[in-house]
Amino acid sequence: MPKLFKTTEHHVQDALGAEDLANTQGLLFTGHFPIRFCLILSFFVLGCAGLTGCQFGARNQNSRGVAMYQQGRYAEALQYFEQAKLTDAGNPDTYYNLASSYHKLGTASKDPKMIDNAERMYNTCLEMSPNHVDCYRGLSILLVDKGQPEKGFTLLKDWAIKNPGLSEPRIELARLHQEFNQNKVAEQYLNEALAMDPNNPRAWAAKGRSREMSGDLMMAVQNYEQSLALNASQPELYQRIGALKVRLSQNIPVNPAAPPTTNR
Repeated sequence: MPKLFKTTEHHVQDALGAEDLANTQGLLFTGHFPIRFCLILSFFVLGCAGLTGCQFGARNQNSRGVAMYQQGRYAEALQYFEQAKLTDAGNPDTYYNLASSYHKLGTASKDPKMIDNAERMYNTCLEMSPNHVDCYRGLSILLVDKGQPEKGFTLLKDWAIKNPGLSEPRIELARLHQEFNQNKVAEQYLNEALAMDPNNPRAWAAKGRSREMSGDLMMAVQNYEQSLALNASQPELYQRIGALKVRLSQNIPVNPAAPPTTNR
């Protein structure tokens, strides 16, 4: 389930990064992407003026939309996000929320117009926020869903080329390769990401998934635990570690099916 943003301000990255913080960002998730919430930084922290009336209104509309989305009421969520866009058209997270909702509805109904709307909203989000991790993930997955996986990979590779010092594009490339069971290539990208940022919990979570897919359950547990040591707000990882420890204690054979991908 896609992760959404409540606020009208740029999200605080960790890796649920924050999000997700979270959704944000590098945990395990079911479906393509998780729902995530962004933190609002008060003006006491930022040292700037408070939100305007329009921003408060858009924040409230986004929050209501997230609530509807979590209940599976996607059409109603879409209406709130559209209202938020009218109230404050300068917030990239609102366009991400719109894209996620159109993506969900379009996939469920096989409606090409909604899928096209989702793609347009993802692209608008990226125009406004060029390193918006969730928009890159969502758009790459949408391209795969459309039967254009090469475009999804190219999107992420171009992002990496434009940001040679940023670990996030490598993590997303690794995750997409994992979806295609290309674990060796995924490992290479994860090694690059960890060399750039050894304290990135999303990278360690993805590394754990890679280890799990290869059957190295003990190392998978260690990598997941390393991710949790950096960001404890990842309930899916606690569940994954528990399940793997049970398998290790019972010597259960490795399941060839890939584990869920990371959320953040």
